[in-house]
Amino acid sequence: MLIVRSLAFNVAFYLNLIVQMIVWTPLYFVLPRKKAWFVPKVWAASSLWLHKVLAGAHAEFLGLENLPDGPCIVAPKHQSFWDTIAFLPYIPDALYILKRELMWIPLFGWYVAKMRMIPIDRGSRSKALRQAVKIARERLKDNRQLIIYPEGTRRAPGAEPAYKYGIVELYKQLNVPVVPVAHVAGLHWPRRKFLRYPGTIRARFLPAIEPGLSREAFQERLIRETEAACDALLVEAAKGPNPPPLPETARRRLAELGVKTEGALTKD
Repeated sequence: MLIVRSLAFNVAFYLNLIVQMIVWTPLYFVLPRKKAWFVPKVWAASSLWLHKVLAGAHAEFLGLENLPDGPCIVAPKHQSFWDTIAFLPYIPDALYILKRELMWIPLFGWYVAKMRMIPIDRGSRSKALRQAVKIARERLKDNRQLIIYPEGTRRAPGAEPAYKYGIVELYKQLNVPVVPVAHVAGLHWPRRKFLRYPGTIRARFLPAIEPGLSREAFQERLIRETEAACDALLVEAAKGPNPPPLPETARRRLAELGVKTEGALTKD
């Protein structure tokens, strides 16, 4: 049943994407940018619904009250494709930094351009960071919320933290609050895997880190608070009545925390 449900979800997920892009295209490109946001939000919400109905994976979002009313940086853990879409319904006017090449994809690139995201050339990291800071500073004047993944690339649940410097520089240069987001979605929607495991994915929006800290103090606090919250969610998932299969990184981290996992299966 796991294979059948995973196949059903994966097929439905991509069909939903294609159909909605085609159906909404005439209206999307006519509406003003902010009003057109309902299209990506409906797609994201419907994808989460399909994930729940077909794969049996529920989603809970805790601490949404910690999102500031004005501009801010939202800094989620990055474990899965899940965390690239799951927060869209809850972020008023999301702003993403993305590879310039994505803008060249027919239709998808046009959708992204409509929302005035931040395309960058990743050939030079220092140049890309300067470019991102410059554009983000202008975009945030419109009360937008910049979403950036502090570790840059997807990492397995429980893996040793690997935070990049970019989030530190953005925090210092943009002078807005940073809201860390903890989750262990990779247990249920693993990176580079076909299977989708049932259960409840909890994402926790942590209290905002206000501007004004030194670079070192901000980085230390971001890592400490995010990783502590992720550890708590990992322990909760592992101790649940029907824990998902645990990758080796998660088992190793739980062992470091003194949590036994004899009852949980190992994921290949």
